[in-house]
Amino acid sequence: MKTKINEAIKQVLQQFGEKYFIGEILNKNKVIQDLDTYDKDLLEAFISNETIQSNFTIDIAGNIVMQTNKLIELFEADEYWQDSYTKYSKKIGLTADGKFIDESTDVVLDFPYKDTVLKASMSKEDTDKDDLRPEEPFLNEVLAKEEIDVLLDKKILVNAKKFDVDGVHEIESFSEDDNLIIKGNNLLALHTLKEKFSGKIKLIYIDPPYNTGNDGFDYNDKFNHSTWLTFMKNRLEIACELLCEEGTIWVQTDDVETNYLGVLLDQVFDRNNFINIVTVKTKISGVSGSSEGKSLRDATEFIQVYAKNKEKVYLNPVFEVTPVVEYVNEYKESGKSWKYTQVLEELGDRILIDNNGERAYYHYPNAKITSIKQFAKSNNLTEEGVYNQFPEKIFRTTNAQSSVRGRVITDLKDIDSGIVSIEYKPIKGKSANELIEIFYNGSNKDMFMFLSDRLVEVKGKLMYQQKLSTLWEDIQYNNLKKEGQVDFPNGKKPEKLLKNIIELASDEGDIVLDFFMGSGSTQAAALKLGRKFIGMEQIDTQWNKAVERLKKAVNNDQSGISKEVDWQGGGSFVYLELMEKNRGFLKTIQDTKTQAELHDVFDFMLNEAEIDFRVDLEKIKDTLHELSFDDQKKTLIKIIDKNQLYYNYSEIDDENVRDLISDNDYEFNKNFYDKGGE
Repeated sequence: MKTKINEAIKQVLQQFGEKYFIGEILNKNKVIQDLDTYDKDLLEAFISNETIQSNFTIDIAGNIVMQTNKLIELFEADEYWQDSYTKYSKKIGLTADGKFIDESTDVVLDFPYKDTVLKASMSKEDTDKDDLRPEEPFLNEVLAKEEIDVLLDKKILVNAKKFDVDGVHEIESFSEDDNLIIKGNNLLALHTLKEKFSGKIKLIYIDPPYNTGNDGFDYNDKFNHSTWLTFMKNRLEIACELLCEEGTIWVQTDDVETNYLGVLLDQVFDRNNFINIVTVKTKISGVSGSSEGKSLRDATEFIQVYAKNKEKVYLNPVFEVTPVVEYVNEYKESGKSWKYTQVLEELGDRILIDNNGERAYYHYPNAKITSIKQFAKSNNLTEEGVYNQFPEKIFRTTNAQSSVRGRVITDLKDIDSGIVSIEYKPIKGKSANELIEIFYNGSNKDMFMFLSDRLVEVKGKLMYQQKLSTLWEDIQYNNLKKEGQVDFPNGKKPEKLLKNIIELASDEGDIVLDFFMGSGSTQAAALKLGRKFIGMEQIDTQWNKAVERLKKAVNNDQSGISKEVDWQGGGSFVYLELMEKNRGFLKTIQDTKTQAELHDVFDFMLNEAEIDFRVDLEKIKDTLHELSFDDQKKTLIKIIDKNQLYYNYSEIDDENVRDLISDNDYEFNKNFYDKGGE
């Protein structure tokens, strides 16, 4: 790839005549040798070149210092003068400092194109036909720095509108309280938001393409391994910048790329910020497919969880629930000892022992305790009936070490029979400033724990609740087709799954980001849970479904988690699109049906499109007619500059660009970027 840096290096070396060339071939070893020995003439020539100086020097105390190691890395690359430049080996492996995994304990992920930026057209329509696949350049992070800067510069935003319960409205401003969805390439959209949202996102959840070869839904899953890793690395790096210090990222995949993804996440977020891998049961019976006899049934997916700064992360308590009798039976069947086996039938007489105004001690000398089995028999009930009707009487005891119990043991050491209690108002915790009474039994003063404290009522049934673990088996993946009132047969994630994640990793008012928006499950769940959200999508079919889903959520959609969280509708969201430039030409070329239409498109491209500067247009004009219709299409797609698919914000005041933008959108962009929103 002839980048500006590439050309600048060549110009510098050509100043020395044949010194660094053998015929037309670069003598890389000679260049490396002179750089390594700090050849004065060569270093002066490099430093004198403005492009080289801006990319390969640093200022130390007013002195310009050449980063020779960085330059040497370029010349050590096997394919330095080719598009596929990379300093990494041509096989995928785990390496550290260029050595393979068995030679070092410090491991990073090494794969072809790791040091490149892959923009990646995600859409099926962009990639469905191999012979019409747009050439997606890998832009090397050193060689193509200027090109990457242009590619990742913030984009012009168009079609700005807000949806709420009253309909859709054109807008000229953006508030930090607004929810936001953006149509366009998610890498470029992420960088577009970098300046405004860096360090402000509390939770990122993504469900990226799994690289399975399964293209049953509109995302193109047909990445090869190294391409997929580059694709993910580019997005994870900017995602990390957007997270706040207390933030976390949750990445869901199946088992195809989970291992490599984990090492990549270690690298981007630091392995010390790893939190958990959550296993989610996604299929009832599992899928064996064509691997029958070769692998186990596939019934799960995995969510890898990382923090921006693990020291500052706090995960809220979130509970899973099971019908109480079902939970008791499962517990017993597993061979574990079920502790809640006694009933405090009646407390009897209550005798005040001491009251100092802050706490009171009581003694219950004739309290009556019996077993669940005996209580059921005496009251003509089944054990199930006892659990369902008297959970506030069912208890277990524990010798939990606490300052309160320690005080009870000391102050009431002379009472060794019956039940004693302490009544007081805690100054912190869930019962802060509420009057509570805690009971203790026997001479050891073992503390009572009542079953009712572990139960919640759900739709009239008592359910046992326990904190979520790393195994989520209770989320229903069946019958999701119509959740959110949009038809999305494959790939849709249950709102219940997102509810778990959002409640664990964020609080009301926090920002939740999902840059693989799909059908909008994350955004819908965030809206219903009182969080702000940002979503990104570039595929028309999925974008349209997500927009419709969010409109219905605003208007009180009752599917998904709505009933569980008592959703009554409301809220709003801002709709934006990255302003297309060359991307429109790609679709137009692919949609043409005749030679005449294609030639008209080509004529229009010559005047309006950004053409790759390496293309010999005169040659294309002379030879295009000699190709087949499909090859003509392929050629026109190939010559489009893929770095110019969208308009950069820096172009907004250009006269030709300004004419393409409505006054509303122009004002919105000025407010969004220059004024920082309201």
